Amino acid sequence: MSRIGKLPITITENVEVVLDWNKITTKWKLWVLDFQFSELIKISKEENVLVFEPKNAEANALWGTTRAIVANMIEWVSVGFKKSLEINWVWYKFEVVSDKKVILSVWFSHKVEMDAPLWVKISPDEKEKNVIHISWIDKQLVWQFASKIKAKKKPEPYKGKWIKYVWEIVRRKAWKTGK
Repeated sequence: MSRIGKLPITITENVEVVLDWNKITTKWKLWVLDFQFSELIKISKEENVLVFEPKNAEANALWGTTRAIVANMIEWVSVGFKKSLEINWVWYKFEVVSDKKVILSVWFSHKVEMDAPLWVKISPDEKEKNVIHISWIDKQLVWQFASKIKAKKKPEPYKGKWIKYVWEIVRRKAWKTGK
């Protein structure tokens, strides 16, 4: 039995939730997110509380996951989601051209231009010049674009050159010694 699946979700004030046959839509001002869930899960809406129930034993695997996705959708529509990336080394830098385009100078023979997916916004940090923020209401798109940027230059533990998430800790290694 899923402990997460048993928990009801309280819908916040300004968020509207619409249930169709096996599709749930969350709306808030201009933003709309929808999710097609399995037919094995039953979602019932009572006033501003959502309750999730599995229809059979096979649905137990999807029960908690479906509830977690819907809970996140309700939160993201109203609050949004933000991911921060940090670049570290002397000649590495981010150049934010617009809120949709960033140029990476990561010591290749050319600069790497990256366009953000639809709706995703890129902004530089006001205090630190080596940090950018990627934000939007869909966590999956934000993480995916942030990981594409990070994959351009993976952490190098010997010299300390990397593009990493702000919260990520990269363990430095000692130089290899020879005889």
